[in-house]
Amino acid sequence: MAKTTHIAVLSIPAFSHQASIVEFCKRLVHVHHHFQVTCIFPTIDAPLPATLTLLKSLPSNINYTFLPPINKTDLPQDALSAVQIQLAVSQSMPSIQHALQSLLSTTPLVALIADLFANDALEIAKEFKLLSYVYFPHSAMAVSVLLHLPSLHQQVSCEYRDHKEAINIPGCVPIQGRDLPSHFQDRSSLAYKLILDRCKRLSHAHGFIVNSFSKIEESCERALQEHNRVSSSNSSGVYLIGPNVQTGSSNDPKGSECLKWLENQEAKSVLYVSFGSGGTLSQQQMNELAFGLELSGEKFLWVVRAPSDSADGAYVGASSDDPLQFLPNGFLERTKGRGFVVRSWAPQTQILGHVSTGGFLTHCGWNSALESIVLGVPMVAWPLFAEQRTNAVLLTEGVKVALRPKFNDSGIAERVEIAEVIKCLMVGEEGRLIRGRIEKLRDAAAEALEEHGSSTMALYQFGTQIESFAGQS
Repeated sequence: MAKTTHIAVLSIPAFSHQASIVEFCKRLVHVHHHFQVTCIFPTIDAPLPATLTLLKSLPSNINYTFLPPINKTDLPQDALSAVQIQLAVSQSMPSIQHALQSLLSTTPLVALIADLFANDALEIAKEFKLLSYVYFPHSAMAVSVLLHLPSLHQQVSCEYRDHKEAINIPGCVPIQGRDLPSHFQDRSSLAYKLILDRCKRLSHAHGFIVNSFSKIEESCERALQEHNRVSSSNSSGVYLIGPNVQTGSSNDPKGSECLKWLENQEAKSVLYVSFGSGGTLSQQQMNELAFGLELSGEKFLWVVRAPSDSADGAYVGASSDDPLQFLPNGFLERTKGRGFVVRSWAPQTQILGHVSTGGFLTHCGWNSALESIVLGVPMVAWPLFAEQRTNAVLLTEGVKVALRPKFNDSGIAERVEIAEVIKCLMVGEEGRLIRGRIEKLRDAAAEALEEHGSSTMALYQFGTQIESFAGQS
């Protein structure tokens, strides 16, 4: 009988990261049946309700523990959500150390897998003589950008958004400075200092686990492997093990009405509009999007959230205001029958997988982008924060499965531009070509997850590396 191999997995208090890493854990124990996983979740105030729902369906060889919560009032209230989350994780390090110590007292723990934004814990792993890996719920291109930030910091003297020439990162599509992650865009900020420190710390890991797959980012995967070979003395590899996406139906009754509405629409006729679990628009941009949807004449299903002047305004906590009150006067009446508006949340994978859905206007969060690729739905790329602009470049200029609207000098996408991009995607020739490309990527994603597919083999190799270490210890 095979010996049980115990590992710990450390996430952060952000649902999109938690969902990705939990799906990874489920696939890991499916491929390596004798693995036992303990997921550790730092919290702000209390566990997220969506997280509690996510954890209801775990197999018996995955356990979890929530750490004592950090009070949100103890975090800087004017800080970006990403900064608040990182500070909360840093404040949780004593609890993380205690949790790992408790595990070690009862189980022969072998490895720690930490989210990028929890990689402070690599030092704790070293102290406990554990293998340490960083899990990235990102594209391989975004990982490459992060790995090269310390050298970019030395090479570029101005703000990245003011850098005139495209930035060339090995294996990646050339990228403008303004499309680097939002944490990079103010070099004097705490957000930049934190991400720079995290990127410098990456060389301490034994390897990287990336939620992407070879066919979508072949050149980037090769460049990452080469970077790790020459830059890290203890790295055992880069593992592209995706796409890890949530599948299956939701039992939430709030989603049933929009699915019923979709049942009555023609095939591929509806544009799904959602900015993820944390994205928000300003009031002005919300108005322009509403008028753009109306002007396009296309059918739409829009998940509406109350406006905020911060693009990540719902990332840590959503507004309790009714979002429909912020829509333009008469909008719901004028688009009745052609459009369906949902408050704050909708069953995304079911909508994307529905035969009536023909396009997805997305914030380019990597989970959402992968879901769209897995289900073969063309995209309008509308990035808001974090590494979403980098993802947008990959989707529009790299694999060419998305269109991206132009924004004016004030950072607003105007209604006419929005309407034209929507029509181009839904009924135009360019949209038809995009549909063909994304259907090929959909098939490649499915192949990667087959028994002998590239991602399954990477997952197998990763587990074998850990087992080899366990056998030596």
